[in-house]
Amino acid sequence: MDGTVTRRRARTRQRLLAAAFEVFAEEGFGRSTVEQVCERAGFTRGAFYSNFSSLDELFLALWEERSARMLDDVRAALAGLDPADPEAAVRAAIEATPVDDAWYRITAEFTAHALRNPGLRRVMAAREEAIREAVLPVLVAALAQLGRRVTDRRALGDALVAVHDGTAVQVLLHPGDDAVRDRRHALFMNVLTAYSTPLESA
Repeated sequence: MDGTVTRRRARTRQRLLAAAFEVFAEEGFGRSTVEQVCERAGFTRGAFYSNFSSLDELFLALWEERSARMLDDVRAALAGLDPADPEAAVRAAIEATPVDDAWYRITAEFTAHALRNPGLRRVMAAREEAIREAVLPVLVAALAQLGRRVTDRRALGDALVAVHDGTAVQVLLHPGDDAVRDRRHALFMNVLTAYSTPLESA
């Protein structure tokens, strides 16, 4: 019986997350309501509050889920990298973190919301740090396979986030421009090179 309840609860939670993504993308985070999410998911407010205390908590759960999926995709993309073709490995990793129009709008709006709330801002900063710390070992291991050693993990993580966020806007503004995507790939490669050194010179 407990297993059935657990599975039902998990399904309810997933439907709420999926509904929230759609509502946030269509309405904007600041204009979305619990009622809209419940209506989209086909649940009552009681079902919502038995899983989440607020829309803030719902967004953070959605963010955590997508981050875990992204990390799995990056690991899979780098699993078969060819040391003779490092650019192919970088491209594979970048393609595993695609620029999603709807998700970018949702996160941009939520970030603005969090910046007005010191407590929520600290939560976001801590979660972003946790994601970065989960991704960095994967990238460091991949660079080691390519014959390079990372000299400053924190600096590499910050630089990669900056490149990802900055170039994401450019890609979204010019969705059909291959040159923009090529420059995005080149910038990632430049950052990986700048924050690592050949193993033989370590």
